Amino acid sequence: MNIVLLEPEIPQNAGNIARTCAVTGSVLHLIRPLGFSVDDKYLKRAGLDYWKYLDIRYYDNFADFLEKAKPGRLWMATTKAQKRYTDVAFAADDFLMFGKESAGIPEEILMEHKETCIRIPMMGDTRSLNLSNSVAIIVYEALRQMDFAGMNDKGQLHHHQW
Repeated sequence: MNIVLLEPEIPQNAGNIARTCAVTGSVLHLIRPLGFSVDDKYLKRAGLDYWKYLDIRYYDNFADFLEKAKPGRLWMATTKAQKRYTDVAFAADDFLMFGKESAGIPEEILMEHKETCIRIPMMGDTRSLNLSNSVAIIVYEALRQMDFAGMNDKGQLHHHQW
């Protein structure tokens, strides 16, 4: 899977998402401007010691991302979508894009990709979930649909045997 963050603002969210990417084997694509330095201590702390397992790529803007990454299917996670994330069939080479915490993905971009906009259902007038939680929910649904191919799904105790 490919996780795309468009102009992320909060280092702790990006760090948590980096950790999710590391444990799922997903590539992390960061589209500038970033609201933090990649050397930020909160970013590093949230990602723990998983940075060595991470494939991370940077882009100057959305157009640069489209040109260089050449995403096949680009799913846009937005609270404004008509389709739920559980209504679609994901594939291993899909890109899952999430907007910045304060504003999401710009509507102009959403309109260019309206067939691939997806949302996570929420109650009433609630505005949104935390960005790192949203990424985890959708990436794990995508992986579940692919039967967690290539992932270790056998739990191991440290000091005992099951």
